[in-house]
Amino acid sequence: MSTNTYKGLLLRGVGAGAVAGLLAGLVGVLVVEAPIRAALAVEQARPDAGHGHGELFSRGTQVVGGVLAAVVVGLAVGALFATAYAGSRRWFTSQAPFVRAVALSAAAFGAAALLPAVKYPANPPAVGDPDTVGYRTVLYLGLIAAGLLVAVGASHLASRLGHLGAPVRATAVASAVVAAVVVLLVVFPATPDAVPSDLPGGVLWEFRLASLAETATLWLGLGVVFGLLVDPATRRAKRVSAL
Repeated sequence: MSTNTYKGLLLRGVGAGAVAGLLAGLVGVLVVEAPIRAALAVEQARPDAGHGHGELFSRGTQVVGGVLAAVVVGLAVGALFATAYAGSRRWFTSQAPFVRAVALSAAAFGAAALLPAVKYPANPPAVGDPDTVGYRTVLYLGLIAAGLLVAVGASHLASRLGHLGAPVRATAVASAVVAAVVVLLVVFPATPDAVPSDLPGGVLWEFRLASLAETATLWLGLGVVFGLLVDPATRRAKRVSAL
C-alpha cells in the first residue's frame, strides 16, 4: 500500500505503535518492575497498611496487564502519530521520510514525556495522596498539552524561517523553545504531594528514570519503526549495510 495516502500512513502508524508499545511494555517488566516492587514493600510495611483493601489481581496479573495496556496505548499513539506526520510533511519537504519520522517522535517525546517528567516526575506506589489524584492529573495533562503546543509552534516557526540559513534558523527556534519551556516550568504549580521520608531516595529515582526510559522506548521506537515503514530508501540502505 502506498505511503502517500493517509490510509497507508495510518496503517503503518498503528503497526509501528503496536511494536513500540510491546517494546515499552517489555521495558516496564524488565526495568520498571524492580523499583515498583521495592516501593510496594515500603508501602506494605507502614503501620496503616493493613487497613486497606486487598488487591483484586496478583502482581503477576498486573504485570501482564501492563504489557497489554502498553500495546493498546501504542496502537492509539501510533494512529495519532501517523496523523501528525501526514500534516507535517508539507513543512519539511527537504528531509527524508525516516528523518522526519524520527524528528517528530523526538519532539513528541520531549513535549509529552520529558517536559512533564521535569516538572512532575513519576512517583512509585508509595508516594501520593489519593485525594489529590484528580488535581495532579489535571496539572500533568495540562503541561503535556502546553508542551505539544510549543512543539507545534516550533515546527511552524521553523517553516516560516525557511529563508534563513540552517544555523540561524536552528538557533532562533531553539531559543524560542527554551524560553517557552522555562515559562511553562515557572507558571505551572508544584506537585501537591511530598515524598515520604520512609521511601529510599535510590528507589524513588530508579523508578523515575526507569519510567522515563519506558516512555522513551515508546516514542523513539515508534519514530524509528514508522520511519522504516514509510522510507523504502532507508530500509534498502540498512539491508545493504548488513550484508
